[in-house]
Amino acid sequence: MRRDQAGPEVATAPLEREGSRAPLRGERVSLRPLALADATPLWALLAGAELGGGLRLLAPVTAEAARELVVELAHTAPDLVLGIAARDDGRLVGLAGLHRLSDAERQAELGLLVRGPEERGKGFGVEAVRLLCRHGFESLELARIWLRVRADNAPALRAYERAGFRLERLLRGKEVRGGERVDVVVMGLLREEWDAAR
Repeated sequence: MRRDQAGPEVATAPLEREGSRAPLRGERVSLRPLALADATPLWALLAGAELGGGLRLLAPVTAEAARELVVELAHTAPDLVLGIAARDDGRLVGLAGLHRLSDAERQAELGLLVRGPEERGKGFGVEAVRLLCRHGFESLELARIWLRVRADNAPALRAYERAGFRLERLLRGKEVRGGERVDVVVMGLLREEWDAAR
């Protein structure tokens, strides 16, 4: 652990091990390593979430489990999971991650979770995706970032398209939600597409 110069104690994250500066800053949000102070909001965030957004996490069932998850996320080498913090007041509004970073083909799966309806529709998710993609392509030198999203999640599909992702395939009946089979869309973004859009 170390103490951030202007903030709470934070665990050393893979973001920093890759030689980048944390946090990644946008106009509305910052992506930053999770701090122990985030354990309670993280617990609330994950407890009320459907973890189908590509994040490779299980919801902690206790406050202590949430604290342990914060420490574990800082030391999970093939994955990079960062908190999405609102720039106006620093509140944790979600999580964004790149998974399977050890992939020999230089690709990673993107995961995103934005807090409930009160935080959606403000552009937090789109900006977090763009920041994470910039880090993935420019700092981690990835060749491709991909994601999975439910086909009936129209707002997420639009947000990913705005961030530059393209439809790659439809997996019919891939997941079960509420006893019903639902389709899942796979979307991807290549480094050259990212570069061309800049």
